[in-house]
Amino acid sequence: MTDPSAHPDDPHYVHRTGWLRAAVLGANDGIISVASLIIGVAAATPERGAILIAGSAALIAGAMSMAAGEYISVSSQADSESADIAREAEALAATPADEEAELAAIYRARGLSQATAAAVARELTAKDALGAHVRDELGLSEHLAARPLQAALASGATFSAAAAVPLVAAWAAPAGAIMASVVAVAVLSLAVLGALGARAGAAPLVPATLRVVGWGVFAMAATAAVGRLFGVSV
Repeated sequence: MTDPSAHPDDPHYVHRTGWLRAAVLGANDGIISVASLIIGVAAATPERGAILIAGSAALIAGAMSMAAGEYISVSSQADSESADIAREAEALAATPADEEAELAAIYRARGLSQATAAAVARELTAKDALGAHVRDELGLSEHLAARPLQAALASGATFSAAAAVPLVAAWAAPAGAIMASVVAVAVLSLAVLGALGARAGAAPLVPATLRVVGWGVFAMAATAAVGRLFGVSV
């Protein structure tokens, strides 16, 4: 199914949602989860070796979990889309006239006159009946189609890259300043992530940045509280 753009040199931002959602989710989870775990462990014990081991394990396990989770969830979405497309193909083969009338009804509901809607449905059916139904009845398009491997790679790669930031901060920080260093680096990284995500999706900069930073700070504070309360690695 093709979906040509009237202005290919200036694509819509919505075309980026497939990989952008997975990339932002992976990076955000990488920073928050690994930084929170490091802070929780550091709150329970000042031993650098235990902190770095816990952070490294969280990075590896988290990256694999994010990639696998994205692949499985987006694969389920892709399976549902494929099933709907197959049903439309069967309906077009069995009752083409009814399907054309259904397409015309969709266009009438969008504001076209009965005559125009019927003409549009007839012409689109003659050119690519299945493509017209997939696009206008199911609301699917080539740009927004589920891509499991793309989502898995984007999420896993960005998780790993982002999770490495607080881990490196913990490794480089002087003894006794690990928590403060990780918190500072994590907050700065979350602010940069929020700004980059907003820019990539053409969203308002300040609300997007505050949203990312706010939830990250809450997660780190909660984990630090648990570490101090119980004095165990979490």
